[in-house]
Amino acid sequence: MNTSYLFLADGFEEIEALTVVDVMRRAGMSVATVSVNATAQVTGAHAVKVMADMVISDVNGEGAEWLICPGGMPGATNLAACTALSEMLGWQFHSGGKIAAICAAPAVVLSPLGILDGREATCYPGFEQMCPTANITGEPVVALPTLVTGNGPAAAMAFALAIVEGSLGKEKACEVAQGMLVKPN
Repeated sequence: MNTSYLFLADGFEEIEALTVVDVMRRAGMSVATVSVNATAQVTGAHAVKVMADMVISDVNGEGAEWLICPGGMPGATNLAACTALSEMLGWQFHSGGKIAAICAAPAVVLSPLGILDGREATCYPGFEQMCPTANITGEPVVALPTLVTGNGPAAAMAFALAIVEGSLGKEKACEVAQGMLVKPN
């Protein structure tokens, strides 16, 4: 299994980012946190400082298992402003690779790139108008074969488990959930 990358920008939503990394690592998946800043230190929306595993200039996203964008504001706006990330997401999308985004990120990061066009997705309430070509469901999590979207912090666990299921199957996702005392939906 290839490495997945979760991108961090100043103002990221901590629960959405760190829950995903934790759950994926519990499942045995290789996931690296990537700062889109010039340095590895990134400050979340609630002033939690995180040291990313690497900076974006060190990442070659080709062949990645997943490219993952947490939300938070202005984190999602800062991710969208990163040209290198936009290029990686575009390549991943056009090559049929897996992408996941939660909260504001589906609307702010993915929609302008055309990644949501004609697809079911969800996003943070109030951002739907930024996704005019998507079928926004309003569900907490929408999991398609190559796209997982979540609507916000409360959906972080289900979002993370959907990513695990998308790579390792339902049985593994249930095993990880059970180990964390998460009740199945």
